[in-house]
Parts: sequence; C-alpha cells; structure tokens
Amino acid sequence: MDVRDLVVGFGDLRAVDGLSFTLAKGAALGLVGESGSGKSTVASALLALHRGTGARVDGAVRVAGVDVQAASDDELRRLRGGKAAMVFQDPLSSLDPYYAVGDQIAEVYRVHVKASRRAARARAVEVLDRVGIADAARRARARPHEFSGGMRQRALIAMALACAPDLLIADEPTTALDVTVQAQILDLLHTLREETGMGLLLVTHDVGVAAESVDDVLVMRRGRAVEHGPVAAVLGAPREAYTRELLGAVPRVDAPRVRLGGAGAAAGGSGGVPGGGAASDGGVPGGGAGGGASVGGVPVGGASGGGVPGGAASVGGASGGGAASEGGVDDDGVDAGEFSGGGPSGDGAVGDGAVGEAVLEAVGLRREFGRGRRRFTAVDGVSLTVRRGETLGVVGESGSGKTTLGRMLVGLLEPTAGSVRYEGRVRSGVRPAVQMVFQDPVSSLNPRRSVGESIADPLRARGERDETRIRGRVRELLERVGLEPAHYDRYPHEFSGGQRQRVGIARALAADPRVIVCDEPVSALDVTTQAQVVALLAELQRELGLALVFVAHDLAVVRQVSDRVAVMRRGRIIELGSADEVYESPRDPYTKQLLAAVPALDPEVAAERRRARRQLAAV
Repeated sequence: MDVRDLVVGFGDLRAVDGLSFTLAKGAALGLVGESGSGKSTVASALLALHRGTGARVDGAVRVAGVDVQAASDDELRRLRGGKAAMVFQDPLSSLDPYYAVGDQIAEVYRVHVKASRRAARARAVEVLDRVGIADAARRARARPHEFSGGMRQRALIAMALACAPDLLIADEPTTALDVTVQAQILDLLHTLREETGMGLLLVTHDVGVAAESVDDVLVMRRGRAVEHGPVAAVLGAPREAYTRELLGAVPRVDAPRVRLGGAGAAAGGSGGVPGGGAASDGGVPGGGAGGGASVGGVPVGGASGGGVPGGAASVGGASGGGAASEGGVDDDGVDAGEFSGGGPSGDGAVGDGAVGEAVLEAVGLRREFGRGRRRFTAVDGVSLTVRRGETLGVVGESGSGKTTLGRMLVGLLEPTAGSVRYEGRVRSGVRPAVQMVFQDPVSSLNPRRSVGESIADPLRARGERDETRIRGRVRELLERVGLEPAHYDRYPHEFSGGQRQRVGIARALAADPRVIVCDEPVSALDVTTQAQVVALLAELQRELGLALVFVAHDLAVVRQVSDRVAVMRRGRIIELGSADEVYESPRDPYTKQLLAAVPALDPEVAAERRRARRQLAAV
C-alpha cells in the first residue's frame, strides 16, 4: 500500500489533510488517534468506499497494485474482498441478521472465486475453524444474533480471510470487547499475519492495542500525521508533545489510583487534553474555569475546578479473607455472600472526602432467564454493599452478569431471589434515588426528541409541571456536565460520542440521585474523551457525595476510578477487595487471567504476554 498526499473533504471540512504513508507486504501499521482525527476516513478511502457519497478525495492511493483513484467499479469489486479486505468496528451491523453466518462468508467467496455452492460452503467452514470458532460446521448455520460479540468479530475476520487477501484493514476490531476476548482477537490477527504473510492496517484509538499488534504506528490529529515510526520508539520515547499527552491520558492497570485533595492539588501536573485542553468530544473543554486538577493528564471539568473524589482512599476490610471460588465459597469455607457484603468501615473522612453509611445493599441476588431446559442463571447469589461517597468497580468478561446486576440495583430488573435495600429498606421497582448511565448513549436517547426533553423526563416523572422551571433546571444540568445551555434543542445525532455520554449523565442527575450505576460508560470512547467523562463523574461524586457503581470490562479504567473492586465470573463475585489489593495481590486465578490479558504499552512486554498465552492455550 502506498498513500501520497491523501485529502478527504466533506463540504468545507477536511477530514484528512495531506496524509502520506506506505505499508510493505507482510508488515503491520497502526493508525492511532482520538475520535474525529480521520482514522476511519483514511481506512475507507483506501478501498474507495467514499465513492458516490459526495466526499472529495484527492491524492494518490495504490493498494495491492491497484490505483484506487483511477480504478473502475469492476476493478474495485475485484480489489475489495479479493486483494484487500476490511473488518469493520461493529460486527452486528456489518452482518446480515437474516442469513446464516456461513452463507454470508460463502457469498463473498463465490463472488471472487466463482466456486460452486458446495465449495463455497466448505471454504466458509474452513475459515470459521481457522479463526477459532468451535464446531465450525454447525456454527456456520447460525444467525449473527446467536453469536457472542467476540464470535461475531471472529466471523467478520473469517469473511475477510475467505479469499486470502494480501491486506487486511481492521477498523477498531476490538472496541467494546472485554479484555480476554480482545486478547484472543489480537493474538489471532498476529498469528494470521505470521502464517499468511498478509499486511495489516489497524485503526484504533487504544494505544495499548497498537502496542500489541503492529510494527509501526502513525499518530493522527485533525486529519494530519503527527508522528510516524517504529511502535517501540513512538510509544517509548515520543518526540511530539501531542503523542506524549495522548499516552499520558491512557489509564494504566499497573498504576495506583491518583487521588487529589482539592482544587489546586495537581497544579502544574501532567498537562491537559491533547491539543491544549480542547476536548475531543466536540470541543467541550476538559478543564473548568478555576482549578488545575488533572486525572491521567486530563483536567477535571467544571467551573469549580476541583479534583477527583476528595481523597476517597482505598478502603480495606472488604475482602473478608479469601477469594471466592466458582461455588461461591472461598478457600476457608466462608460463604461468598459474607465477604461480598464487606466494605469500608465508614468511620469518617479520608482526605477531604468521606465514605459513609451504606446507601445500597444487595442481599443474595439471583436472576434467572428462560424456562425449562433453556433456563440459565445470569446472577447467582451476589451480596454487596455500596456506601456514600465511594466507587465500587465491577469487572468481568462479557456474559459474567455485570449488566444484569447493575439493572437489578437500579430496579430495571426484578431479582428471581434475594433483595435490594436502599438506605436499609427493601424496595422493588425503579428507585429514583438510584439512576443509571447506559453503555450506548445512541440507543438510550430518543433520536426524535431533543436532548433537553430527554433530560427533562425524570423531572416530569417526579411531578414537575412548570415548564419554565423544567427548562431552567435542564439548562443548569447541561452546563454542569460541560455542555452549553443552548444545546437543549439539539438532537442526539448532532453530538459526538463523548457529548452524548455527558447528556446521559445529565439525565441521571436530573432525579437528584444518591447512587449512580454506570454501565460501561466509556467503553467505546477514545482515551482522552474517556478520561474527561471519568473526571466529570469523579468531580460530581466529590461535590454531591454520590456513590458510584462502575461496571466495566476495562480493568485499567476501573482501577483508576474505584475504591473497591468486585470481580464477577459466571454470575458470581469471585473476588472483592480494595482496588490496590485486587490489582496488586489477586487471589483468584481468574482475576490473574484478566489482568494478564490487559494490553501493555511496551511491545516487548506485549510479545512476552502473547507467548505466555499461547503456551497456556497449548496445555
């Protein structure tokens, strides 16, 4: 692949501005940058996917010997899927829900190879088996909704491999996957490169993913190349300030939580959001009008300055001894429910923040779905306590029961057994004092209503009828989360991902909650936008005394925000303790496995971990 002076424009906007790079056969290049930096636009331009859309594309692009700009439609059809294949970010929207996965792969093969139906189906089974889909012949007949997220991503990779392309373009292939599935996908891409000699262009906002997977990295900002070189050199000793700031915003699983005592505690700290403080989520400043506190290199938002939750130090006494086993009983024979309910003593303030009385308790929660032989247990005997002013992180793989637990805490799901107590009283149904910030703000906001009207819903549900007061309160909330009051009448599609998540937070705050359950609130955001949202939650917690339940599969983010951490597997809490205890001295083998799957910024460490995973898989 050879790209020279690539320019992609949409009206007056230059999404890509004079970008040049090359990729040799068998090599791997990572395009890294914030959301809106032009990464995915570049990937689409390589296969002329902008043709016919009204986009203006200039420059020279040669892929697998084909001049993409001058190629006819027939030449492009032969290029796409045949010589160069693309794996898109969202496999669920990339796969047709009506057709079996194997049939969709076979169709690609028949278009390019002109094979018989039987041969195409055999090829589909072959590549599904190659990407690690167990019982490939049977699974080839399944529909996309019958696959997990990781399996759907593997199916897309299998489709891309069907015609043995020279180049694979992977656009955010691991976004929103948990760490173990992410590690499996990255290991798969690395193995395929070794065995087939294909080139790889990896588009990602996750610097750790790039370190695990590529030889060279190109850092993009506002459509231009900021820095380009070997991955070890760029990540180990970056020359450009923007690259250093981007790396500074990456949460580290091996670094203890940074706790700031007040507004000026971190003055002169590690800098701001890449780009001098302009946030990546649509230009909303990361920092406020006062104070210079920062978290992970990103200023904490809000006019009052402030820091992260006023020194809510790691709270001990939560683990209660041993780590729970799969059966919910630890090595000393103590029932998991006993240690799950453990927590901070609540003796008073630590720093200038306080972790106080229990506001939310789960007692023996169990939730089953389905009937008869199809019945399965999503959450099984979970007990825990959430205290005022603390953050409880809940981590685990996809399907471990994290989201189901969060929905029961809020009251969106009723438990099959057990109870949820708010301030010591058992309550069923939705509790206004316990609100939720959802994983996908696009699907949780009504596209036909303005964001202001969506934020106003909790106010109206509470009985408020004065439209002037409602509108005034919503404007206050918008400003509180770093948006403009004038954004009241805008619609969700007019906001970036980070801005939409801020809208979701404002809606949760409208009910004046004491507890907010955050379900994967930053999983699909780039590192700087992610840090801004996390910092906003931290400041709100400090100022309002909120308790947070932070559900996520990103272990690095969870460490940076949590006082205590609960590790879930197959519906049970297998380990619970202070964040430092769980991360530095994990007791359960599953926790150790999760931590080992977290991407490392050092390519040598990443290679060593990949070898260790291969050896473990071979046993």
